[in-house]
Amino acid sequence: MPWKNQGGGPWGSGPKGPWGSGPQPTGPRPPDLEDLLRRVQDRLQQFLPGGYFSGLGIALILLGVIAIWGMSGFYRVQSEEQGIVLRFGKYVRDSYPGLNYHLPYPIETVLLPKALRVSTLSIGMTLIDDPARRGRTMRDVPEESLMLTGDENIVDVDFTVLWRIKPKAVDPHGVADFLFNIQNPEGTVKAVAESAMREIVGKSNIQPILTGARTSTENAVQELMQKILDNYGSGILIQQVQMQKVDPPAQVIDSFRDVQAARADLERLQNEAQTYANRVVPDAKGRAAQIIQVAEGYKQQAVAEAKGQSARFLKVYDEYKKAPDVTRERIYLETMEHVLGSSEKLVYDGGPGAQGVVPYLPLSELTPRRSPAPSTSQSQQKGGSTR
Repeated sequence: MPWKNQGGGPWGSGPKGPWGSGPQPTGPRPPDLEDLLRRVQDRLQQFLPGGYFSGLGIALILLGVIAIWGMSGFYRVQSEEQGIVLRFGKYVRDSYPGLNYHLPYPIETVLLPKALRVSTLSIGMTLIDDPARRGRTMRDVPEESLMLTGDENIVDVDFTVLWRIKPKAVDPHGVADFLFNIQNPEGTVKAVAESAMREIVGKSNIQPILTGARTSTENAVQELMQKILDNYGSGILIQQVQMQKVDPPAQVIDSFRDVQAARADLERLQNEAQTYANRVVPDAKGRAAQIIQVAEGYKQQAVAEAKGQSARFLKVYDEYKKAPDVTRERIYLETMEHVLGSSEKLVYDGGPGAQGVVPYLPLSELTPRRSPAPSTSQSQQKGGSTR
């Protein structure tokens, strides 16, 4: 070659150029690339006596390529993943965490979805970067959280959905459905969750949602979401729906609290009135029942007395028909006895030589009354004591 350093170039011998001394190399010189390639070729020629394109050389190259291609089928499945092996694009089998093997590309390929991971999706709120706090903070999304209730009130609902891919025990084809039936799983779950929550809230009144119906609302939304996703064939399992915040809109929250306080007072007064009614009404019913029983007893007594008097009168009338004079005198005497029996009695003697009014001497009252005879047991006791 004319430009080798052996002659110093066209301008004379040595490393100098036409304008004097050139730059002098300092330090070790870099290896010559041509010399390195020449050495590698010599080594290969020792193993391939016939050259690169001989039969043995081509066979060794093909074996090396096949070995590398065959080893490309090894792959690792992480703990929260599940492998889906496709053969020419068709699902053939599953693979589980650990080292696995599939036929190299393009015969078989593998997909690795996060089948064992539980994903969290927030609706009505989102995380944003906050430079003032040097971190991330939660921000409301009104277009997602504001909903209309069944009694035409507006409520602000923030909730969280926990979902995952259906395990093999629940649905043998859950992972395959998740990969091939839906294109955007997270967006699908979010749209279905928002739609289901709006439907359930739209069928309910605002008061139960704000107080004691949160659990029933969460369960109803979870069931409706699962039903919709199953109809889609999504392969998604809804594990839980959690309502984070349920409030009236911020613009009317003070007025709403006043209404809530008024409703609480109304319920308290109603409970007090009901307590008073529970105490007074039974008392009034008891007195009414007592009066009715007394009246019923008086009625039965009056009817019985009337019937007795009627029977007595009929008996007297029968006797009167047999002996009218005697019966009339007897009735007279009994009537006078009944009339004069309880009145003060005076005897008037109007004959000649009489003294006029004579005091009545009640002999029946002056006669001492006999005490009733003691019973046999009392006499025996007295006799035993005298002994």
